[in-house]
Amino acid sequence: MRVNLTDKVALVTGSAHRVGRAIALELARVGVHILVHYNS
Repeated sequence: MRVNLTDKVALVTGSAHRVGRAIALELARVGVHILVHYNS
């Protein structure tokens, strides 16, 4: 299944490390505007 996510907005929590970071990077790669949240 293909979904067009171009120009959509996503909030990615836990995006400083591991899975959250990978998700944020992939969403950005396919054209999603991302908001990231992390706690250092």
